[in-house]
Amino acid sequence: MTTNSLKTALLLGLLTAVLLIGGQAVGGRQGLYIALFFAVAMNFSGYFFSEKIALSMYSAQPVTEAENPEVYRRVAPIVRSLSQRMGLPMPRLWLIPQDSPNAFATGRNPSHASVAFTTGILQLMSDSEIEGVVAHELGHVLHRDILISSVAAMIAGTITWLASMARWGMIFGGGSRSDDDDRGGALAMLFMAILAPIAALLIQMAISRSREYDADAASAKYVGSPYPLIGGLQKLETYSKQIPMDASPATAHMFIIKPFTGESFMRMFSTHPSTEDRIARLQGLR
Repeated sequence: MTTNSLKTALLLGLLTAVLLIGGQAVGGRQGLYIALFFAVAMNFSGYFFSEKIALSMYSAQPVTEAENPEVYRRVAPIVRSLSQRMGLPMPRLWLIPQDSPNAFATGRNPSHASVAFTTGILQLMSDSEIEGVVAHELGHVLHRDILISSVAAMIAGTITWLASMARWGMIFGGGSRSDDDDRGGALAMLFMAILAPIAALLIQMAISRSREYDADAASAKYVGSPYPLIGGLQKLETYSKQIPMDASPATAHMFIIKPFTGESFMRMFSTHPSTEDRIARLQGLR
């Protein structure tokens, strides 16, 4: 097993452990069994169906010659050329109907991969900048980052849902018992409600940050210059702040740049390195 694969397995194991601990905190032994079922189901679903789930979350539309032909004529030649240079199959292309500029790749392996663009990023960027962004996303496909990102998103989303259930349980069930076990249960539920989502986000950060640098380097290598991606990142940093995106915290790590949702909680955690650091590293690749 490679170092990258070992790290992936460890991080997924940590996310699953948080899910199991949370399930036990909320529902005792029965909650643990339910959480175990969810963990197995999430890993299975994440492997086989993460691509469809992620795309459906953002109402992504297929980009083909028959559907969205104008976008296809612009983007498909860029993606096809880069895929050939990188030795990858041509991924499926999707359009997300949001004005905030962003993009992500998803799927379980290079043969089952998709690249999705928002309408905003296509309106904002030149073809050369789009090429830099596409090469970054295909870098994730090449490095097989897309599976771990998709599975992590599903498990983190489930943990967030469990935390929400725990908070409601504390609100409506806090007064049903008065002994020491009740106080212990309340503390466990408080742990789940507050700390579990934070743990999930911290693990997602560890999954995502180093891989963004690697995908940036792949873009510079296969485009032949770091400047198309540098220009793209500069525009993304500026305009994604001006036009917030309707994005789920559980999937924030999948995008090329952190979606700015306007929520203060989201700004407490970053699943991406700073854009300034990414640009500095790219400039060092000249």
